[in-house]
Amino acid sequence: MAIDHVWRLITNFFFLGPFSLPFAVRLIMIAKYGVSLEKGPFDKRTADYVWMFIFGAFSLLVISAVPYFRFPFLGVSLVFMIVYVWSREFPNARINIYGVVSLKGFYLPWALLALDLIFGNPIKPDILGMVAGHIYYFLTVLHPLAGGNFKLKTPLWVHRIVAYWGEGTQINSPVQSDPSAGIVFKGRSHRLGGTERTAEQSEGNVSASSHQQQTQTNGVAFRGKSRRLNG
Repeated sequence: MAIDHVWRLITNFFFLGPFSLPFAVRLIMIAKYGVSLEKGPFDKRTADYVWMFIFGAFSLLVISAVPYFRFPFLGVSLVFMIVYVWSREFPNARINIYGVVSLKGFYLPWALLALDLIFGNPIKPDILGMVAGHIYYFLTVLHPLAGGNFKLKTPLWVHRIVAYWGEGTQINSPVQSDPSAGIVFKGRSHRLGGTERTAEQSEGNVSASSHQQQTQTNGVAFRGKSRRLNG
């Protein structure tokens, strides 16, 4: 790849194929399984969720560097990585495929792989996504549960990015969220017509005070101490 095409390292993940039924199915997979992960295992773990995508994309780039696994577009592989992680997080969930086959969530990636094989679609992107998903799940869940000393943790710079943009929440985040994130204008707020209302209220208070004084002094020409004549 030429140096002037380095941007393809990122943009290749946004191509999911031409407009067709498989394209629509992949969008549904992102909306269903991606959102399910975000609201389930990654709830209040926005930085970890972002790191899963970054690590998965980097893993796919490394794997595709091998000549046998080379593939120009890795968007489908990234979708399959999401599906694989979901299948490991929800292994007992019941899935219905096209209203014909019902199976557990653990077998969903393999069922989709078999369908692509039957329909004549390339299966190499599916395999790459499953490999990347297994690497991530092994390093973050399986290996630590087995007593391994190494655990893939979300880097500090990912926490800083999430805190800077102020999107989502992260439990026990080492970086505090920026309270001004998402604020376009900083300054004192004033209600429209606030000055006029204040002036009118002041005039009203002065008029009420004058009226009250006039009422109290009404009919009294002289105020002072009285004395009786020849007292």
